[in-house]
Amino acid sequence: MAMKPKILVTGGAGYIGSHAVLALLDEGYPVAVIDNLTTGFRWAVPDGVHFVEGDISDKPLVEKLLREQNIGAIMHFAGSIIVPESVENPLKYYSNNSSKSRDLIETAVQCGVAHFIFSSTAATYGIPTQSPVSEESPKIPINPYGMSKLMTEMMLADVSKAHPLNFCVLRYFNVAGADPLARSGQSTEGATHLIKVAVEAALGKRSHVSVFGNDFDTPDGTGVRDYIHVSDLANAHVLALEALLKTPERNYTLNCGYGRGFSVLEVLDAVDRVTEMKIDRHVEARRAGDPDSLISDNRAIMTALPWRPQYANLDQIISHALNWERKLSDIRK
Repeated sequence: MAMKPKILVTGGAGYIGSHAVLALLDEGYPVAVIDNLTTGFRWAVPDGVHFVEGDISDKPLVEKLLREQNIGAIMHFAGSIIVPESVENPLKYYSNNSSKSRDLIETAVQCGVAHFIFSSTAATYGIPTQSPVSEESPKIPINPYGMSKLMTEMMLADVSKAHPLNFCVLRYFNVAGADPLARSGQSTEGATHLIKVAVEAALGKRSHVSVFGNDFDTPDGTGVRDYIHVSDLANAHVLALEALLKTPERNYTLNCGYGRGFSVLEVLDAVDRVTEMKIDRHVEARRAGDPDSLISDNRAIMTALPWRPQYANLDQIISHALNWERKLSDIRK
């Protein structure tokens, strides 16, 4: 059997990147990680994985890493992800998500890396006119976060026409949960993800959960989102990698979601159910640019890849997040 190529995971000390590292290792891929540790954690990278602390825009550093480690493919997670911050500080987002991605892609091309998997977002769709949202839906981002990711998608499309590089863009919906074996999870302090916030509140780390708006055009008036378990998402990256290796002439752009949504209140009810507690909820004003409903049409990924979600159960997603949150309290002591 042919040797599996070594994969460079950028942002591999962060939330989703660290789960991708675990998924790759579980499937027998050798892995290297680069992370500047601004939001990632050194302890999130497993023992034995080659780790470099540094920035993806540091071309000499990245070139040395790609050549010395004989990297065959890149999974690119490094970037900034907070929508309101992107509105307040757009230049940070165009630097971290667009400009630095351009530098990384250029170094990859120069070093002959042939495969590239990019962590994108449903924010590229803006406020969709229909739900579920398919990959062909109009890309009209309404904030610099979505636009900065879309710019990288466009760069990859152009570069792949000019150079021997094939790519897969994965557009995430709402990522949640933690590794079922509690090897990693969402560890950022002050995170804005609803399920993370809710399990923090359940464990007494927050006094309440804010519900931003209860006048949406949805059954209970709160925003509906498509929550995907982070380990299912990580598995999608491994399968995308295998598709790129098998079909070097093909590129892919795929939504990552379950194709069904839950409202904010349904999520909080589920947290109450799993924890057998009642979380304090504060209804607050809607946030600018929040769509009523954002649900993926996931038929393309189900067709293109042998991807079948293992954890498409809201209570299970919450339970894994809760287990991780408890473990995190011990890690931080």
